[in-house]
Amino acid sequence: MPASPPSASPSSSASPSSTGTSAAPRYRDLLRTPEFTPLFLAGAAQTAAQTVAGLGLATLVFRATGSPLLSALAMFGPSLAQLLGATTLLSAADRLPPRTALAVVAVVFAAGTAVQAAPGMPLGAAFGLLAVLGVVGSLGGGVRLGLLGEILPRERYLLGRAVSNMAVGACQIAGFAAGGVLLAVLSPRGTLLAGAACYLLAGLLYRFGLTARPPRAAGRPSPAETWRTNGRLLADRRRRLLYLALWVPNGLIVGCESLFVPYAPDRAGLLFACAAVGMLAGDTVVGRFVPARLRSRLAAPLQALLAAPYLFFALGAGLPFAAAVAAVTVSAAGYAASLLYQERLLALVPDESSGHALGLHGSGMLACQGLAAALAGGLAQLASPATAMALLAAASLAVTAALTAGLSSAARPSPRTDRRRTA
Repeated sequence: MPASPPSASPSSSASPSSTGTSAAPRYRDLLRTPEFTPLFLAGAAQTAAQTVAGLGLATLVFRATGSPLLSALAMFGPSLAQLLGATTLLSAADRLPPRTALAVVAVVFAAGTAVQAAPGMPLGAAFGLLAVLGVVGSLGGGVRLGLLGEILPRERYLLGRAVSNMAVGACQIAGFAAGGVLLAVLSPRGTLLAGAACYLLAGLLYRFGLTARPPRAAGRPSPAETWRTNGRLLADRRRRLLYLALWVPNGLIVGCESLFVPYAPDRAGLLFACAAVGMLAGDTVVGRFVPARLRSRLAAPLQALLAAPYLFFALGAGLPFAAAVAAVTVSAAGYAASLLYQERLLALVPDESSGHALGLHGSGMLACQGLAAALAGGLAQLASPATAMALLAAASLAVTAALTAGLSSAARPSPRTDRRRTA
């Protein structure tokens, strides 16, 4: 599949707006964009791999230890290591050839997941390997999001991210369903091997589906450069508030989701699948049907929707399982708020730093998810999984309320002025 010229930035690509047409981008426009389809399919394979392998490892750890904390960390613990990657590796996101970097990261995950399935693997070694994979994953996320911004014209980016998130939802639904079947038919270790195979498939799709592109930025990646760019990105108050909105409220709700296995050990897969259904619905509506003039008003209400249904878990054993399923499904539609905040963030960074900026968003978000999973597990040990979920939901609502005023003021300055800055 031919690549677009490497020197063309998303903002310079031909677009309906640049030609005087106001037609909104459509799904068919994305599929006609060179390289979007293989990037989309490879990302879907990685999501399936992460879903299947995470469920397998969390179940393996919970059966061995009976600990909600260790089970939550087994599924979301690698996210904590994203913080280390975000402070050391992210400068490479714009300074490595995207195709090679993505393929290598996927193969590393395939190998690491296969090693976790080895019989007799000590628990400490398994968690150590999770940390290594988390650090590597921080680089892969930045490269992939930066490449998406390079492939798609600026006005199609939100729709492209929405479609990618929809694929995440669909693959999580299929992955958790398949994972539940694999756990019953094979074993947790067999489920891990299936996840490793999906990672390998993603690596092949990256290698043979994408064309070779040069790095977006010149220079040698280093921890020092990572720190400098992180500092420039976070120095601006508007970007700082957007990062906090992207990281904290939904991270706390992922902490709620990390307790699905101890909350309902035999039906956790159903809860995860229903959360994926809700996320898929929210991303579909926001990405395709919400007009630009309404987007700035919807982000905070969507984040409130993300947290509010989990307050019902304060009822504990008095909450029927059907009601828990409904609450989880409705809540996950609120994840679409991240699409709106990402669109704002991308408008406030230059093209040559887009991979780093989006990688910082992804790594920070995953790190907050890992921290929230650890907090959720600790609260569940002291109280109960249902009580811990309700407490985290209340905290998420409080953070959203605190950030709303600042985010409203951050949306007022013109993005075009900021995009002429160096970072």
